[in-house]
Amino acid sequence: MADEKESSYEDLQDEFETKARGLGKGKYGRIIKMARTPSRDEYKKTVYITAAGILVIGFVGFAIWWLMTILPTYF
Repeated sequence: MADEKESSYEDLQDEFETKARGLGKGKYGRIIKMARTPSRDEYKKTVYITAAGILVIGFVGFAIWWLMTILPTYF
C-alpha cells in the first residue's frame, strides 16, 4: 500500500517537473522571458490611471442612478 502511494507521488512529481522544464519553451515562453518587475514610477502611473478609471466609471454609474431615481420626481 505504501509503495502505491509512493509511486503515485513520484508520478505526480515527474509530471510536474516535465511541465516546469518546458515552461520557457512553449508559445508563451518569449513573454515570460521578457517579463520584469515594473519600476516605482511605472507602478505609480498604473495605480493613478486605474484609480482615475474607477472614479470615472463610478461617477457615470452615479449619474445614471441619479437620472433614473431623483430627477423624475421633479417633473
